[in-house]
Amino acid sequence: MIPKEKRDRSGPLGRFGVADIAEPNPVTASVENEPAPAGHADSTVTAILIAISFSHLLNDMIQSLFSSIYPILKESFQLDFSQIGLITLVFQVTASLLQPLVGLYTDRRPLPHSLTVGMGFTLIGLLVLSVAPTYGFLLLAAAFVGFGSSIFHPESSRIARMASGGRHGLAQSIFQVGGNTGSAIGPLAAAFLVVPNGQHSIAWFSILALIAMIVLWNVGGWFARNRARAPKPSARAMVGGVTLSRGAVAFALGILVVLLFSKFFYLAAFANYYTFYLIDRFGVSVPAAQIYLFIFLGASAVGTFFGGPIGDRYGRKAVIWISIFGVLPFALAMPYVGLPATVALTIIIGFIISSGFTAILVYAQELMPGKIGLVSGMFFGFAFGLGGLGAAALGELADWTSIVYVFWIVSFLPALGLLTALLPNLENARGRGKAKPA
Repeated sequence: MIPKEKRDRSGPLGRFGVADIAEPNPVTASVENEPAPAGHADSTVTAILIAISFSHLLNDMIQSLFSSIYPILKESFQLDFSQIGLITLVFQVTASLLQPLVGLYTDRRPLPHSLTVGMGFTLIGLLVLSVAPTYGFLLLAAAFVGFGSSIFHPESSRIARMASGGRHGLAQSIFQVGGNTGSAIGPLAAAFLVVPNGQHSIAWFSILALIAMIVLWNVGGWFARNRARAPKPSARAMVGGVTLSRGAVAFALGILVVLLFSKFFYLAAFANYYTFYLIDRFGVSVPAAQIYLFIFLGASAVGTFFGGPIGDRYGRKAVIWISIFGVLPFALAMPYVGLPATVALTIIIGFIISSGFTAILVYAQELMPGKIGLVSGMFFGFAFGLGGLGAAALGELADWTSIVYVFWIVSFLPALGLLTALLPNLENARGRGKAKPA
């Protein structure tokens, strides 16, 4: 018989549609002091997750549009690969350097409507890009879009976790799949709208940024009404009932950063130079290359969605293992095959490698559950920063060698996935018992 005081107790967010607190599950409680998963679909604030995912779709579609029109910008402004890489570097660095600072600040002082402000920066970047007369204005546009991302990602990730009802992997997957879907749509928008109509047609996409601002204003209102009721997590993760030391947490975070390096340097080759690779090696047209890029990014979006729920079920570490090291044989084979096999391999690669970021992000949040904004900002920042460094470095390498050589050299990066073995086992599958040390 359950005592009345326990039977009647509801979670801090229960009256607002988020899961009521259940008695702590030993597996979940060993990771962080948050409510255990309720196990039902209605434990998630579905409307908020859909709104955040939709906004992520629009945000990342705009970002992807930027990189998708590189062939047009290269021809119009007479750019070399190093200059293309510098555009990406400016975007990625402005996005990455500010994200941890935004997350750290909002951990202490939440800003519910900061998401709308961030999207406003992205809107300005779009308008500058549509009328940019010189290379310097292209860099300025990239910086504005980067500023927008630096605000959007840590705060929206926090809200997704808040609305998760305890199913953090699922919530992050829903959030991330919106971004990946937007990244996949970007090349199609470039191929069918910007390529035929020119640089000025980019201004039409400002309408999408305005729509996102309206959606995010409403999300911010929900966050403002509910943030005081969010559960207070513990400072650090626990393994086998023992709180991890600061050194152990720092070591695990270092391993995750190396894994992000292998993942995002490899993805930088696809995001920025895959179209050039297809044009150079197989002689495909620019629109056809954009469609092939869309196929790769679409597979990435599907992989992102499945990575979170699988991590909730079987553990983040298993997903991290497969998503990075599991790509290695396909990556090594790709530079040696023809066009049909290349497309097939990139579908497999995109699906597998993109399943891992959700697991890495949630794993990092569980290492430091008391600093969700800081951790989210750090890891989104690392992702953008490494992508930017990768784009610049690989562009320079392509100028010195060839774009085909670039894809050969990066094919070895997934081997770094072996380092996953050094991560502690923060959790096992739900219901399989207490977590154990690595």
